[in-house]
Amino acid sequence: MEKFTVLEGVAAPLRSINVDTDAIIPKQYLKTIKRTGLGKGLFSEKRYRDDGSENPDFVLNKPQFRTPGILVTGQNFGAGSSREAAVWGMLANNIRVIVARSFADIYRENCLQNGLLPIVLAPPDAQAFEQRVLAVNGAAPFTVDLQAQRINGPGGADITFDIPAADRMRLLEGLDDIGLTLKHSDEIASWEQRMAGDQPWLQRAVDSRS
Repeated sequence: MEKFTVLEGVAAPLRSINVDTDAIIPKQYLKTIKRTGLGKGLFSEKRYRDDGSENPDFVLNKPQFRTPGILVTGQNFGAGSSREAAVWGMLANNIRVIVARSFADIYRENCLQNGLLPIVLAPPDAQAFEQRVLAVNGAAPFTVDLQAQRINGPGGADITFDIPAADRMRLLEGLDDIGLTLKHSDEIASWEQRMAGDQPWLQRAVDSRS
């Protein structure tokens, strides 16, 4: 997965709460294991009318927010089913940061597994940042620095954010769960070699269930 260090991008305001994964990526886009089409699928029921034309009132269809980089939204973002495609659709639209009032736990974990930075700001900072995003209206970018844990941009002072050290490390190093495991490959190999000597009969075990 791609490493995350610093992102400079426009912040798009999605002023909604309880946005679930079915709204983020509707179920018809889950019919294939391939990620093709997920870019168009993101918020498709809001982005497109019944005839397939764009809804000009939806934020990501506005000219200044077509490739935002940062999505700013409300409480309980990513509730519902655990579909990972709801994160892949964000990445397919070049969104690498989501600033929300709060996240559903599974969605947040899926973000971390795929190199997308989920940020929850303290309530006063969240309100102030949302107002700055609305005021600038896509005319200038914000910069998110994961190393410094800081957001800076037009309309005010820098904003710091908290993130657990383990989550920060995996994003900076571009590691999913497999990558985290492979960081300990030497210890794993040593353990396997030791077990082969201590309990050799396990190496000759045969599965008799078949």
